[in-house]
Amino acid sequence: MSEKQHLSTDENKKLVEGFIEEVLNNRELRTASQYMAEDVIEQVPLPGQGPGLAGLKDVLRGLFTVFPDMHWTVEEQMAEADKVMTRFTWTGTHHAEFLGIPAAGRSVSVWGIVIDRIENGRVKDARILMDMFGLAQQLAG
Repeated sequence: MSEKQHLSTDENKKLVEGFIEEVLNNRELRTASQYMAEDVIEQVPLPGQGPGLAGLKDVLRGLFTVFPDMHWTVEEQMAEADKVMTRFTWTGTHHAEFLGIPAAGRSVSVWGIVIDRIENGRVKDARILMDMFGLAQQLAG
């Protein structure tokens, strides 16, 4: 068994911030493997999300289509040992059907919290909790 690489809490926070900025805000899906393990586990996957990094990329491609101007902002971040908790807000404009709701061009703002566990310099598992009820209300108008 190989020895695991441990990053400092500051390095872990920078890893998560890098993913948010480069992959989510700049749409650089090809660099996602710099931040996420290939076998990353989403503890609370979105409906239809497949396993691992490939499943995450598929979900993100879909979100980028539905909300082409999606932008994530870190509101607060805490780290302890191998975990990083990030409280975030994302905004975007609804341009395609999402969760059965037809596109209406409405702007949305969604809050959430994600807890990422870092292993060997990559996110190994994540638990994201978003205000999906609030999102649905905003989409429905």
